[in-house]
Parts: sequence; C-alpha cells; structure tokens
Amino acid sequence: MQESVPSQSDVQSTFAATLFDEWIRSGLRDVVLCPGSRSTPLAVACAAREELQVHVRLDERSAAFFAIGLALASSKPVAVVVTSGTAAAELHAAVCEADAANVPLLVLTADRPPELHGVGAPQTIDQRALFGTAVRLFEDPGVARWNASSSWRALANRFWVSALGEGKPSGPVHLNAAFVEPLLGVTLPLPQPRVAGPWRSRVDAKEQSSLPSVNGARVLAIVGAGVAPSTILTCRELNWVVLGDATAQGSLAYYDPILRDDAVATSYRPDLIVRIGGLPASKCLQERMREWQTTVVAFGGGGPVADPDGLVQATYEGLPSADLDALRADVDYANEWLRSSLNVDELICAITSEDGVLSEPVVARTVVEVSGDLGIPLVVGSSMPVRDVEWWSNSRRSPTYANRGVNGIDGVVSTVFGVCAGSKGIGFVGDLTLLHDVSALVDGLGEQGGSCVLVVSDNQGGGIFSFLPQATALDEESFEQLFATPRAHDLEAIVSAFGHDATTVSTKRALRVAMEKGLSDNGISVVIAKVPDRSENVRIHEHLTELVRRSIGD
Repeated sequence: MQESVPSQSDVQSTFAATLFDEWIRSGLRDVVLCPGSRSTPLAVACAAREELQVHVRLDERSAAFFAIGLALASSKPVAVVVTSGTAAAELHAAVCEADAANVPLLVLTADRPPELHGVGAPQTIDQRALFGTAVRLFEDPGVARWNASSSWRALANRFWVSALGEGKPSGPVHLNAAFVEPLLGVTLPLPQPRVAGPWRSRVDAKEQSSLPSVNGARVLAIVGAGVAPSTILTCRELNWVVLGDATAQGSLAYYDPILRDDAVATSYRPDLIVRIGGLPASKCLQERMREWQTTVVAFGGGGPVADPDGLVQATYEGLPSADLDALRADVDYANEWLRSSLNVDELICAITSEDGVLSEPVVARTVVEVSGDLGIPLVVGSSMPVRDVEWWSNSRRSPTYANRGVNGIDGVVSTVFGVCAGSKGIGFVGDLTLLHDVSALVDGLGEQGGSCVLVVSDNQGGGIFSFLPQATALDEESFEQLFATPRAHDLEAIVSAFGHDATTVSTKRALRVAMEKGLSDNGISVVIAKVPDRSENVRIHEHLTELVRRSIGD
C-alpha cells in the first residue's frame, strides 16, 4: 500500500523545526524574531523550543543590531528571523557590520514561492543574494520537499559551520526560505540526526611555525577588535608595549595624545611593530606607523588583521606565547611608555573636578571607570565616544564592545540593548546616535529584562565633524546644515515617552551617581550628559593635548 504524502504545510513546518533542532544541537540559544506572516513556519518552530530564548522586536533593522549585541556578549551565533520584502532589506546594514566585525549571525529571511515573483504579489522582492558578498554563505533551497528531508540537517549544519568560520573569519550567513500557504502545519517526526553533535567543529589556528626576531628589541604591539584580554596580557608579559582600540582590555592608556608630539614619536620609534586583530581609531597612530618605516609583522590567531596601508610584511599563524624567550622584548622601552602613560593619567586626574562642568573626555573617563569598578560590560558608540574612550580613558578592565566593523552610528543603541539583555550593561553614545536608532527604545531590553544605563553625550549635533576640515572650509551656516546637523529635540522627553527613565547631569559626580542608581534598578535608564558646545569641545581636546605634550617634555 502506497504511503500518503504529507501536506505541503506539514512539510514546511517540519523543515523549519528540523533546522532549529540541528542548530540547537550545535549550540544555538538566542533567536531574534520580527513579526510577519510569511515567516510563520520559522517563528512557530523556534517558539516551540524551550531551549531557545526568543526575542521579539518590531523593527527589523534594530532587531539585527540587537542580535549583534547578543552575539558579542555570548560569543555564539544568533539567529534573526524576518518575513519577506523590505523586512529582509532592512537587515542589510547590520549584515555589513557583522561581516566586517566577524560576528556570527544566522540570517533567516522568509520568501514567496517562485510563482509569486514577477507578477505583482505584495511584499515580494528579489531576495536572492540580497546581501551580496557580505555573507559567508547564501542558499535559496526553494519550497521544502518531503523527498529532500534527508538533506535538511546537512543544510542547517552548513550554515552553522559557515557562520563560525570553518577555519576562516566568522560572520553572517543568509538562508532565504520560500513558503507557500497555508503557512501553519503540523510538525511531523523530524529526520534523524547522523551524529550526536555538530558535524564539524570550528578549525583552530595552528601554532606559528616560525617566529619574528625580537631578541630584546623595542616592540610595539597594536591590537584591536577581536583580541582577547589573555592575548594582551601575554604581550605585556613579553615586555611588548600594547596599544589598543576602545575594546581592548589592559592595553596602555593615552597613547594617542602621547604620540601627537613629533619629538616623542621620534624618540619612541619601535624596532618592531606587531599587529593583532583590528586597528584602533587613532589616525595619529596610523600616521606614525607609516612615518617610522619599521618592520611590521602580524599574528593571525586574534582574527583578521586590519592592514589598510599594506604595512604588514609577514603574518605568523597562531598567537605569541609568553613561554618563548625569543619573543621577549626590551623592558626599558616598555617601562618608558608606562611612565609616560601614568604621568598623563596623573595630569588629567589633577585637572578633573568631581563637581566641575562635564566635557566629552571626562564623560568617557567616567563611563570606563564605572564599568571597571563594577565589572559591568560597556558598549561604546561610534564617532567621538569610541575615540574619547580610546584616547582619554584609563585602561578598560571589563568587557568592552563596539560596532567597529564598518563603524556606523546606525543600530548602536540596539546593539547596547542586545549586550545588556538578561544582564547588566552600560552604553555610551552621542545624541545623534540615540536619535538615529530611537526605534530601539520601542522594545528596549525585551522580555528577558535586565539593567541598562545608556549615557548620552549631548553636544547638539555631530561633534566629530568639528575636528575635520569641513568645519573651517565652510561658512558656519552651511557647516551646521550639512555636517553638524543639530536637532532641537528634548532627549529626556523622547526617552520618557517610550516609558524609560531619563535624567540630565552636568558634573562628573552627578554622572557617576546617576549611573550607579540606574544599574541598581531594572530596565533602561538614560543619562544625558550635558557637555560644552562642539567648538568648545575641539578647544578642550587641543588644550589637553598641549598639556600632555608639556608633561611628556618635562
């Protein structure tokens, strides 16, 4: 007697359930879901699994950046589920960030079946290869077929392995799954797994087979996004001077203002530069690297090495080891850098009053201090916040994150909430970054809850442009209209309208008190730090730099 063929609705329900079953077995724990009709099989499948924390968010763009935050905090792939049409297109900015920052995302877009394409069906666009080369893997398997059910687990595993990188950089992957109506079906028994776990695990980098010649030389290690605190500690144990971006924990503070003096930069020229991971934001450091014309090597074990100037002459596999005496550098050089850094810290502390007027560097220093004192993760926004943390704060002591893949301000608030969901965290952004991603306030931390303090440095516009040639090349009216783009919105009123707490502070003491209070409560607390206008901010930075120059000279 011939077996009955399951209905198409039951087949695609079982297809979606099989995908999530395989991903759960591999380690998936978080799914960010946006409401929609065509994605019903995927939504029902993930909601049925108690192993998964499902985060429902209304705005697809915000949802994808929220997923980035979850992935950064957990170091695991996170799935994003959306319906068809422009909902899928809304993910593009976050996919680009995840690509450049090597954040593993499973991007799952529902689609209309082929017969509804090209005939004017609603919510239908060409979603094939929608994200181009920004994804590690794209597949469009079409409408699920029962006679292909034995391939579903292999399909899921290909996406999991590709998101993790399979020996290459991790990143986003895109599955475009077509579904036909009716969209609700019965989940049939799932195809049996072939093995009791992931089919293939991530390939670890091999230890370096050869080493650069150090032998007591003056070594400068420049590290960025993707480099673990343990790696930075190893470099320091080897007497390497470690200069890091805003996300680096334990790197040497204040290197940017130190290197702005030509005489100091000449005196501190290293014999060898070691690159690991991404690049700091400092243009001054990149200029000095070009000027020094010294040997530059890289270690690949900390993730992709950013090298826009093509300075790296050799790349070694793995990571440096503190057990290798051949890598031990000149301790006097390391101590000289350390003394300069401590002198700068002493100088800034001496001129910073707890009750004095806030400045953007002081806000950056304070959020880093509170994060470190309380051991709470910090997420730093793009533009000026990431630079002020990198240049003017002390060394980071707790996990610090930033969207340093493509460095945009879009979605940063959502990323902050993703890191904080179900836990505690601090965000530090500018006023335009908050307004750009204001839709993140709609869903906040989601059902998982948590405690988040979002510090907003409010300088009424895009402060970074005041440091660029446009500020002096254009008349004030044109500059304000085209670049500074101030918005006269009441930030407290906006935040309160979404049901979150908001307060405005103008001193360091008040900022710290407001942050500590917010972290002691559940939910989102937005602390608006009133800082001097953008022109005055430029003068403050120039004054601090001059004080550092004199201090180092003395």
